[in-house]
Amino acid sequence: MSEAPPVIDHMDYANLTQEALRGVIRQALLRAAQPGGLPGDHHFYVTFLTRAEGVSIPDDLLLRYPKDITIVLQHQFRDLKVEQDRVSVTLSFGGMPKVLRFPYAAITRFYDPSVQFILEFEVEEAEEANDDLAAEIEDTPVATPEKIDSDDAPKVVSLDQFRKK
Repeated sequence: MSEAPPVIDHMDYANLTQEALRGVIRQALLRAAQPGGLPGDHHFYVTFLTRAEGVSIPDDLLLRYPKDITIVLQHQFRDLKVEQDRVSVTLSFGGMPKVLRFPYAAITRFYDPSVQFILEFEVEEAEEANDDLAAEIEDTPVATPEKIDSDDAPKVVSLDQFRKK
């Protein structure tokens, strides 16, 4: 008995789904960029790859976070600019303002703990991130939100079911 030929997704639904979910992030950031800022208790943890194409962060941060970084958008951020395909924001690191620019495609995680909302993405790392950095990356601490061990745990939207096998 012969196996059925593999189904080819000419529509690339996995990519379409990821782009649609990145639109949710864009809309949330647009609301945060309004004059009143973030409504209610909303705040965001945004994790993105520091070496992905289109990412621009200061060299000292790139040395501290050679793989990825999690930033918090809550009370102390400035100049949040939300564009069609990228975000830029000024944050303080050690009391010094730093401008970070990154495309939505570099985001691996978006978390709003006020409503337990998480989006996670699998993003291919930049080719420049080579094996020499692997040991350094493992030892680099990354600021991440604390784990939640309750029935109110975040709702994770997994895109694995849409991926080609």
